[in-house]
Amino acid sequence: MMAGRYFEEWEIGQRLTHQPSRTVTETDNLLFSTMTHNSQPLHLDAETARASEFGQILVNSTFTFALAVGLSVGDTTVGTLVANLGFDKVVTPSPTFIGDTLTCHTEIVEMRESKSRPMAGIITFRHELTNQRGQTVLTCLRSALIHRRPAA
Repeated sequence: MMAGRYFEEWEIGQRLTHQPSRTVTETDNLLFSTMTHNSQPLHLDAETARASEFGQILVNSTFTFALAVGLSVGDTTVGTLVANLGFDKVVTPSPTFIGDTLTCHTEIVEMRESKSRPMAGIITFRHELTNQRGQTVLTCLRSALIHRRPAA
């Protein structure tokens, strides 16, 4: 059975909490930062990070962003996505640290038919990533072109 939902199966205001959650490891942060050539010492240098106001390594925020999207796709767009159209208003109100367990929550905030693709519609998802303390560590909007249910 396909995990994602067709355009008609969504409605504005619908909310989901995605499982599983994910605990961020030092390896996640190190590999992501080095793979993307992000040499920010706050992500890679324990001594620099310890001397900062945070007192410890900060997880690369672009990893946090990618994780939010990744945690959501199993319940939202697997098998029904045509394409992601854009990401807007990415905000990181609290830092993510190594060892934080993150959970993604999604709300449908906008829906409209596609004018150029009659077999698809556009959905805007609002993703929120929270840590084990209930703090929001990331929010973003994701617009996606989603297949309509095939004709029977």
